[in-house]
Amino acid sequence: MSAWTKQLGEYLKGLEFGERFVRRNPLHYPRAVRTFLWLQEAPLEERKAFAQQRLEVVLRAAEKTAYGRAFKGKPFDEWTLLPKERVRGREEEFLTRPKWLASHGSTGGTTGVPLHLYRSLQSVCYEQATYDYPLLKRGVNPMKARVALLRVYDFKDPSDLEPPFWKFAANGRKILLSANHLCSKTVKHYVRALREFAPDVLSSYPVTLEQLSLLMQQYDLRLRIPLVIATSEAMSGEARRLTANALNAEVLQSYGAAERVAFAWSERPDEYWMFQGYGWVELVPVEQDAQTITYEIVGTGFWNLAMPLVRYRMGDLVVLPRGEPVEPILWGERPFRGVVGRQSDYLVSPEGTHIVGIEQIGEGVSSVVRLQVIQPAPDFVRILVIPAKGFSEANIAQIMQNVQRKLPQSMRVQIEVVDELVRTPTGKTPYVIREFER
Repeated sequence: MSAWTKQLGEYLKGLEFGERFVRRNPLHYPRAVRTFLWLQEAPLEERKAFAQQRLEVVLRAAEKTAYGRAFKGKPFDEWTLLPKERVRGREEEFLTRPKWLASHGSTGGTTGVPLHLYRSLQSVCYEQATYDYPLLKRGVNPMKARVALLRVYDFKDPSDLEPPFWKFAANGRKILLSANHLCSKTVKHYVRALREFAPDVLSSYPVTLEQLSLLMQQYDLRLRIPLVIATSEAMSGEARRLTANALNAEVLQSYGAAERVAFAWSERPDEYWMFQGYGWVELVPVEQDAQTITYEIVGTGFWNLAMPLVRYRMGDLVVLPRGEPVEPILWGERPFRGVVGRQSDYLVSPEGTHIVGIEQIGEGVSSVVRLQVIQPAPDFVRILVIPAKGFSEANIAQIMQNVQRKLPQSMRVQIEVVDELVRTPTGKTPYVIREFER
């Protein structure tokens, strides 16, 4: 996908046109809403029948891909589990149509190297209906709600700590606030902007919500936002309670991923429910001890027939007590406590800002096996690169360009080409390591 096409897509997202005719396209969105509202309350047998029907549709689509032809005619359980590494770099083997006929997305994951994803219009609409569900459930019209998004936006230099740190979109119905400018010097401006905008719902990363709440507590600032939705990462019960108190809000937490194969909603701490009709979810045991069994989440998304991923390994884990049945959790009959392994990768600037979106440092960079970001001190960051064939100075320049969009000038950056990454005492190689906190 060209840079121009990507910019156009981002532009359309901010317009009322994008709201009405892309993410809530009248051909797909109303049916998606009806389907999800029905399935969350439907009897178990109806849920199972619907899921089996959608699974057959997805398998028939997947059989048409270069990857899926090897499984043509085989039952679902004979499709092998699909790791992310099998997809990354060979995304075209999983497409059912030309790339230009699909919406483009990506995820950096734990390697820092993007996995390129392609989505159908139907998938985009069903994904929007998934996130609209808690609003609809509470009688709020998503097309009329005032929405605040506190996320990663690169519309302002990271070193510029003079307001505004926000932009308006969707004819003024949305406010987009830059998460990476939030710190002790700017928090009063954020609170004032949110108070004046008076959103019905605020969506952000857990680490950013926690930072906002702590700063508000420190400066004795208060807000009233009816609904707060934390996305993308795990959020502790303590952080949820802190956010609920600071923002006078009901705090929800979602679990999902860019691959669109599994989703869950949490309305109370330590209580997550699998979202029915989203995908076929499996919990595959990977480890056990005397008290618990650890399962990996494996998902097959129901709606993205442009790039159907069958039995995709999420890499995220669920820990259940020994003897607790799995099937009631999969079918939304019983909650689970949460997902292990979804923690925020962020850096801490000298100004105290928690800089998120660090996985985007690898965006658009080719010829890289893996990236790792090491922060020895608040003002110093090392970026380790394991190169692939064809790696050049142009790749280093692209990494540095991405870095400059994310980090303020107060942070010195050093890019290092290495043979191996830094390991923790347990032998893991996390994407971000903040060494100065140890």
